[in-house]
Amino acid sequence: MSAKTTPPTRGYTATKDQLQTRLRRIEGQVRGIERMVEQDRYCIDVLTQIAAIQAALDKVALGLLDGHAHTCVIGAEPGEKDARTAEMMAAIGRLMRHG
Repeated sequence: MSAKTTPPTRGYTATKDQLQTRLRRIEGQVRGIERMVEQDRYCIDVLTQIAAIQAALDKVALGLLDGHAHTCVIGAEPGEKDARTAEMMAAIGRLMRHG
């Protein structure tokens, strides 16, 4: 018999259902923009919806970063904390460059 392995606990594990719901909502917004383009809607209306999606994704990213900081950085073994902090800061840098 093979032993079942449990998935690792991530910073978002406790709120995974909420995260998935939020991501599905964002997915629906993206499909809505696709329909707007298909219907030749006014450019500014499309751009407004894109800005709303970007803001929603930013909120998801901040939540993930918060969970990562509390679980993966603070909870890391002492010898891993510097590397985990550097990894998190690199991710923050990538997120800040998107604008």
